[in-house]
Amino acid sequence: MKKQNKAYLFALAAVLCWSTVGSAFKLTLQYLNSFNMLFWAVPFAIFIVSIFLFFEKQKFKLLTFKEFLFSAVGGFLNPFFYYLILFKAYNVLAAQEALTLNYLWPVVLVLLSIPILKQKINFIGIFALLISFFGSLFIATRGNVFSLSFSNSNGVFLAILSTFIWSAFWLLNLFDKRHESTKLFYNFSFGMIYLIIYGIINQKIKIPEFYGLAGAAYIGIFEMGLTFFLWLKALSLSSNTAKVSNLIFLSPFISLIIISLILKETITHSTVIGLILIISGILIQRFYGSQKINLH
Repeated sequence: MKKQNKAYLFALAAVLCWSTVGSAFKLTLQYLNSFNMLFWAVPFAIFIVSIFLFFEKQKFKLLTFKEFLFSAVGGFLNPFFYYLILFKAYNVLAAQEALTLNYLWPVVLVLLSIPILKQKINFIGIFALLISFFGSLFIATRGNVFSLSFSNSNGVFLAILSTFIWSAFWLLNLFDKRHESTKLFYNFSFGMIYLIIYGIINQKIKIPEFYGLAGAAYIGIFEMGLTFFLWLKALSLSSNTAKVSNLIFLSPFISLIIISLILKETITHSTVIGLILIISGILIQRFYGSQKINLH
């Protein structure tokens, strides 16, 4: 099989895995609260990352002070803070709404890159951002844009807040030059420490039933662990990262189909239209804006 074809297969496998997690979040929340879903998912993610570290022959070593700070802050942002907020959003919103609003993160990334990375944005870039934000408003109001009547204002706030947290983590990751799997291992390890401390202080840690643990395991493996490496493998095999990175835009549409089939949610016109607007804005920014968005 040609190298590029292998890249496509790995990329599609990653996209399919990511496309299932929105439904997995919602199903698992029937058995676990948002904290315990994350608490029990992270150990599975650490286990998967450890396996990849072993096969990649990455050695564990004492962290420098700078590496310690990167891992400590990175672990707080992701998985601790990001997933706590995202799971709370899924708890109060329809899966289709939480999912599509979360795809605003590349747009938020552009906004944060302006002051942090000193990047410039042209008129087309501003226009693209407005299109994406209008799309998110369309979803949040279920099409009643001018009434500004949100489906669930708390849930919408949490979903959008999660995009800022993820973008901040992504920017921090740019300055950390360690191997990707090494960074991920230490981030999840620090995140687990934060979860244990938070759980003990708030007496939130509960032993899950089988279905809750199975759901957490699925999330830890396919949302946080394995899929990350499938995606990196696809990027490393591809002759041009754009050839596979554009496939990521299939994920939200496949996710909506799975949500409809598994969760029996009726996919609303406002969700589809809003998602198309968000993706359109991202693509315009990516190909025509002065500030480029990279999804790898």
